[in-house]
Amino acid sequence: MSYTPTEWQAVGPYAEKAATQAQTYPDKRDLFLCHAWNDREGSAKELYGHLKASGATVWFSEEDIPLGSLQMREIDKGLRNSRIGIVLVTPSLLESIKNEGIAEKELAVLLNTNRVVPVTHGVTFDELYDVSPMLASHSGLSTKESSLDAVAAKIAAAAAALPAA
Repeated sequence: MSYTPTEWQAVGPYAEKAATQAQTYPDKRDLFLCHAWNDREGSAKELYGHLKASGATVWFSEEDIPLGSLQMREIDKGLRNSRIGIVLVTPSLLESIKNEGIAEKELAVLLNTNRVVPVTHGVTFDELYDVSPMLASHSGLSTKESSLDAVAAKIAAAAAALPAA
């Protein structure tokens, strides 16, 4: 991801703050990335890369669940140690919610907090509302209006502006 000098002036200090916080609190993350299993090698991985490039510390199952560990236990720790939950809402995630998959369980935890941000990607907020009115009621972002990297930069900047964990 490349920034113009003006964009880097806005992102740079947040990236520095995130790096300092990561050193001080190695188990804490700015963001927990909730996504459908089918998106792990596609849009979720892409969003993860953009978030990290924007300076955010991100809990992402593909990177943070060690081989041989209990998946649900690792997800539980990730949820506990993250300040904001990002829900990547795709057609696959909507199916996972309907079928009560793992993403639906993560979502249930995140909805009990005031720290969840839906990001619609390939679906509309109306389609999300039909499956999860509670998630759709949260202020979020859409890749229909902004690129995935622009969405990531906005989220990383918002996370970095929060007080230290």
